[in-house]
Amino acid sequence: MLFKTFSAAVFGIDAYPVEVEVDISAGQPNFTTVGLPDAAVRESRDRIRSAIKNCGLDFPFQAITVNLAPADVKKEGSGFDLSIALGILGTTGVLLKNDLKGVLFLGELSLDGGLRPIKGALSIASMARQKGLRKMVVPVENTCEAAVVEGVQVFGLRSLIEAMDFINETREFRPAVVNTEEMLAQASQYGVDFRDVKGQLHAKRALEVATAGGHNILMIGPPGAGKTMLAKRIPTILPPLTFEEAIQTTKIHSVAGQLEAGAGLVGTRPFRSPHHTISDAGLIGGGAVPRPGEVSLAHNGVLFLDELPEFQRNVLEVMRQPVEDGTVTIARAAMSLTFPSRFMLAAAMNPCPCGFFNDPSRECTCTPPMIQRYVSKISGPLLDRIDIHIDMPAVRFQELRQDAGGEGSEAIRARVVKARQRQLRRFAGEKIYCNAQMSSRQIRKYCNISPECERLLESAMSRLGLSARAHDRILKVARTIADLEGAESIATANVSEAIQYRSLDRSYWA
Repeated sequence: MLFKTFSAAVFGIDAYPVEVEVDISAGQPNFTTVGLPDAAVRESRDRIRSAIKNCGLDFPFQAITVNLAPADVKKEGSGFDLSIALGILGTTGVLLKNDLKGVLFLGELSLDGGLRPIKGALSIASMARQKGLRKMVVPVENTCEAAVVEGVQVFGLRSLIEAMDFINETREFRPAVVNTEEMLAQASQYGVDFRDVKGQLHAKRALEVATAGGHNILMIGPPGAGKTMLAKRIPTILPPLTFEEAIQTTKIHSVAGQLEAGAGLVGTRPFRSPHHTISDAGLIGGGAVPRPGEVSLAHNGVLFLDELPEFQRNVLEVMRQPVEDGTVTIARAAMSLTFPSRFMLAAAMNPCPCGFFNDPSRECTCTPPMIQRYVSKISGPLLDRIDIHIDMPAVRFQELRQDAGGEGSEAIRARVVKARQRQLRRFAGEKIYCNAQMSSRQIRKYCNISPECERLLESAMSRLGLSARAHDRILKVARTIADLEGAESIATANVSEAIQYRSLDRSYWA
């Protein structure tokens, strides 16, 4: 006897429907799963057998064949358990309905018949709406996540028995209803604030400029200067997540298994800070079936690389594509996947291996060759993609003991949002949304400067030996500073400030 149920699987961060066909025939007792299943799918037979028996139901002592269609796409994960189990029960006549088309069944089975959460529920719900599927049955922990998608009725169940009652209509189940605006508002609370940071006014100003224009930033200073503390507060001054950004961010975190149980949406800008021992696959993503890496988990947020020179050279080099393009493509023999990775890069480093080069209160023990080797670990092409370099000296005792903190994140964010809105109006129809993404043509169009600014920039380039890329980055940053001030044209003071944000171009270690 043949019975069909319907499920879904995730490919990259998008989902596709899977038709689960279960056939039981006379013959030697056997359980075979076909359709390119991975190890987790093949092992489902043992979970399903135990779950059905522990629910007090009879497991058929016959030849069972399960086909997961389309059969030419590799299936992975444990989310097919519920659909396969219901297909087996359907062949034995336990289910009163023979046609379950239009309903997706998702969930991993525990040995006692309970349902455990799965990855990618939001992506699957989005796919269901696009395909015109009206109902989804998911584990209760995935309910809020999937119910964010309008147009699909989501039923959160706890066990295989409840799934049978849902099909047989022996109990009433109501679809989940969520208030997405309220959910996003509750999830968008940060536990840190710029007011917590004492001193470092120059660094705070540089971070305000960086977030206003979407510029990448590198902080250089001794241990304890507050580089990490400031970096953790960058998301608090970025513009709030829009609903569309929250959906896309949640999809990535859900597929990667990083979404908290019971959470519906990621409401705050992601902040990812991988350790310097991370591999290139961990950073950009990878695996036999590629999964999102740190650059994708930081999408719409901040990727912070602390102790930048300690990262392996090959790990830093693979960041060029995601930093430049906002996407990362992972190619395998059988597939090629593209993940979004539009993030703000924030990095921190010591000025030398011991950390106290040019520190007035501590003596540096590093020799010039040691410092040169340390700095040379960061390649020129990567540095060229960082618009702002700032020096962060150690915080003085008087600043640490001040009772009043500095300006709070809310006030800084208000200025950043206004500057971003100006940029959105300027770049309407240009397919970019911030100054950092301007091409050479757009720089010439939107960054016109006066003769006085021309002379200042020419003098800085000749005295400091700045490159052509540094020239473009100075103009981008100057344009952002003018946007923060609400000015239509770039002033001399804006260019002067932008030049000060190029520490590494000013022979910092000379």
